Amino acid sequence: MSHIYNSMKKIFPILVTVLLMTTSCSQYNRVLKTMDYNYKYEAAKSYFAEGKYTQSQTILNELINILKGTDKAEESVYMLGMCYYKRHDYVMASETFKKYYTTYPRGVYAEMSRFNSGKALALNSPEAKLDQSTTYVAIQELQMFLELYPQSKLKKEADDIILQLEDKLVLKELYSAKLYYNLGNYLGQNNYESCVITAQNALRDFPYTKYREELAILILRSKYQSAHYSVEHKMAKRYRDVADECYAFKVDYPNSKYLLEAEDLLKKAEKMIKELPVVDNEL
Repeated sequence: MSHIYNSMKKIFPILVTVLLMTTSCSQYNRVLKTMDYNYKYEAAKSYFAEGKYTQSQTILNELINILKGTDKAEESVYMLGMCYYKRHDYVMASETFKKYYTTYPRGVYAEMSRFNSGKALALNSPEAKLDQSTTYVAIQELQMFLELYPQSKLKKEADDIILQLEDKLVLKELYSAKLYYNLGNYLGQNNYESCVITAQNALRDFPYTKYREELAILILRSKYQSAHYSVEHKMAKRYRDVADECYAFKVDYPNSKYLLEAEDLLKKAEKMIKELPVVDNEL
């Protein structure tokens, strides 16, 4: 008898779970089949509140056009966007939030839709080595949010996301600059100059990036290599440019982990400047 009782104790929770799942599925199917759209709308809200975003999303997608022009339309669009967002479908989430703030620019959820649209795109931004079109759009979306809602409580979070996205753009440029540097004079191309231009453009566009030091040392290395492999009549001028770059690097990054390297390059550049003849035409 005790054995049977213990077995029932183990089976009972399973039976309850199965029963609840069956009841839940049956109820959801009834919601899908009903033509009572008010009931469906309330069910969608209930599923959303319970974290059942797939069910809520399915119902809302059916209701969006049906509810258009009613007092429930506005909330249904925003809720649908949040369903996509919670399910990590960030492309559809952003598109739905855009639909909301385009349709309801002064709506209750306009501020949140602007922010969530940008954040969804940011979360969908690929790694730095890949195409960054989505990253640029995310930045634009969040910058527009900040312009429209400068006093928003979400301002700091938006600023932080933008900085993270900008660092990703800089990292992509850093990868490109490193590639140019590693290519060197491959196939007769002066890729050191391309490295300098790429790194300088990144620093100009994003002067406060956390990759400033990495870009700066790449510029210094590339300028030295460019001088080293230069034709003789351009060497003196290019080595002087290297020396100037070394001094600037030491001022900007006095505690840099590359400081010894910069000082070594400075010594080499100054040695070459002393040894090289002065050339009238160094252009």
